[in-house]
Amino acid sequence: SSGINAETTDSVRLFALLTIGGIGKHRDLSERQELQSVIMGSFNSTAEDVKSAASYALGNVCVGNLNLYLPSIITEIQDNPKRQYLLLNSLKEIITSMSDREESVSVLKNYVPEMWNVLLRYMQVSEEGSRKIVAACLGKLMLIDHGTLLPKLLEYTTSDQPFVRSTVVTAIKYTVTDTPQPIDPLLRQFLGQFLSLLKDEDLNVRRMALVTLNCTAHNKPALIRDHMDEILPNLYKETTIKLKREVEMGPFKYPVDDALDNRKAAFECMYTVLQNCIDRVNIFQFLDHVEIGLKDVPDIKMLTYLMVLRLIQINPNAVVLKLDNILEPLRDTFNSKLKDICPIGQEVEKANELKRSAMRTVIGMGKIPEIEKHPSFIEFMKKIRFYKEIDNLFKQELQASDSEEMVWEN
Repeated sequence: SSGINAETTDSVRLFALLTIGGIGKHRDLSERQELQSVIMGSFNSTAEDVKSAASYALGNVCVGNLNLYLPSIITEIQDNPKRQYLLLNSLKEIITSMSDREESVSVLKNYVPEMWNVLLRYMQVSEEGSRKIVAACLGKLMLIDHGTLLPKLLEYTTSDQPFVRSTVVTAIKYTVTDTPQPIDPLLRQFLGQFLSLLKDEDLNVRRMALVTLNCTAHNKPALIRDHMDEILPNLYKETTIKLKREVEMGPFKYPVDDALDNRKAAFECMYTVLQNCIDRVNIFQFLDHVEIGLKDVPDIKMLTYLMVLRLIQINPNAVVLKLDNILEPLRDTFNSKLKDICPIGQEVEKANELKRSAMRTVIGMGKIPEIEKHPSFIEFMKKIRFYKEIDNLFKQELQASDSEEMVWEN
């Protein structure tokens, strides 16, 4: 442990901490009585990577002798608010390291109630990073004892503290892995109640619920299929909410939209739902909200372009029926000046990529059978190809797509 002393360089301390953590995960190091205090001394480092390595080392050394180290770590979490994040991360390392083998899980089970009760006390801390670690720990513990813990966590969905509710729904995300788990039948039963937080009054709670929904739709869509009638109206509603205000920075005022992250999360969910749960979706209702996204900020526009391309493959007739409403915002994108697409000095490349993405969508529509006979599409192509810059972009993207089906090559 001499390499961890404050007198050594940061690179040496970093290497020593990671090495000790790796050894401690597989061997009891409790014979070195000073080891815990020496590791925790690195929490005072000014280097973030050293502090993170110390947190990792402490958690993995604890794995080697849970009975000795865990009570002191729990005490430290309660007594040292300034070190709370690092100590909670150590606790996460313990749970993660001991969850990958049956023999270590059986040992960890003896300590689950104590860890659970400690974590519940920190669901409402103001620091978001700490709450995310708490959520991850709660989720991983539920994978170990789902029958007891999942119903207990459900009780906190009605807490009067928004931070608690956001931590609860984030914890569920960590139970939805991409492999089958014993918790899955219970999740199927209770998931609808957790996802009712999609209609929470608090913006942040709804955003965390959207993230959990997206994770579930991606990893285990079967868990939400029976809840789609309740989920979709809340998901669609989030795509329409804008909370704009102005922020002063010196002599300048900048527009801020507090609901933007929620809308992005909602459209990301829509894209995942389109990929994995399309059989539970009314295509025309879905397209109504895709149209809304086509008029939003660049990041959301690009997501909706991908959705249009996917919908062309799934149900081209629905796209044709909504064609006028899709073409109008695409035309606006091609006609926009760079400063309108990316205000406040954002990079020009982002604006150019938006136009390239829009053009790829147009090329995709050009593959729809008999689209060349549609009056709106004919007029649209004439107008955008009238401008040399846009026509060149069309030719570039057409060549890049290596398309032989597009009817507007010439």
